[in-house]
Amino acid sequence: MSYRYTFTIFTPTYNRAGTLPRVYESLRQQTFRDFEWLVVDDGSTDGTEQLLHEWQEKSEFPIRYIRQQNQGKPAATNRATQEAQGELLATVDSDDACVPESLERLKYYWDAIPAEQKDKFAAVTALCKDQNGHLVGDKFPQDVWDADAIELYFKHTIKGDKWGFQRTDAYKEFPFPTSPVPNPRFNCEGLTYLELSRKYKTRFVNEILKIYHIHDGASDHLSLLDPATMTGPAMFHKYVLEQLTGWLFRSPWKMFRSAINFSRYSFGMGNGAWSQLKELHSGMGRLLVGLALPLGFAMSLRDKPKT
Repeated sequence: MSYRYTFTIFTPTYNRAGTLPRVYESLRQQTFRDFEWLVVDDGSTDGTEQLLHEWQEKSEFPIRYIRQQNQGKPAATNRATQEAQGELLATVDSDDACVPESLERLKYYWDAIPAEQKDKFAAVTALCKDQNGHLVGDKFPQDVWDADAIELYFKHTIKGDKWGFQRTDAYKEFPFPTSPVPNPRFNCEGLTYLELSRKYKTRFVNEILKIYHIHDGASDHLSLLDPATMTGPAMFHKYVLEQLTGWLFRSPWKMFRSAINFSRYSFGMGNGAWSQLKELHSGMGRLLVGLALPLGFAMSLRDKPKT
């Protein structure tokens, strides 16, 4: 299909009227202007709608605002994928910001991929810094490195938030899971990126292009004390154990760690040992989880709140 813009900047939001101006101002400063801003409001009650309408009236770049009932980020992402009018879809969370050259540099790296190879790529991913200018997490092994999320997971230990875009048509091939739990905090982005990686490569670059705001006294990580947040990581590790067992002998510890974590989160959701084994269809996956059950159970006990 033909697209109207090079980029769709997608922001999912829920009651973030206080931080959305940060995103808006960073988009106003972009040196590359061929983009739209698509905001999917997941049922906010804090004046977000009025704020977006005010910006739409005066903004020098196109803003589209979509409001839906509270369904969570995966459903909002799927909606954005269907609505996007940009060839490349970049997600900027409602409390973060881009550096002024972000889109210009992402396009530079995308255009640098040889035309005859471009159909094998779906993304460019760059580094982030925090609001104090410090690098978030680790750099990639090379300044420009072509790989995929599966290789990243099994062969390297690269920590910290990263950011970039995916081709919109690639996102459409692999929508984010929104079941079995219709919970707003249910999130399994990692699983989607693993699926994308079985077909497409990513160009990873050691350039800082997003500002990731770390909030004092709060954590952006999932709460291990809440079973509602465990479905996503449990699905991720189940996928590894069923679809990626070919990596067992190249990265045995990473595979066994997935077995431990699958068991850990499953126990946390109230699923016993027998239920965990029945849920897996891979014989190797069942064997690994069987060995990991004691460790998974011990870790699930540690996750429980202290009374």
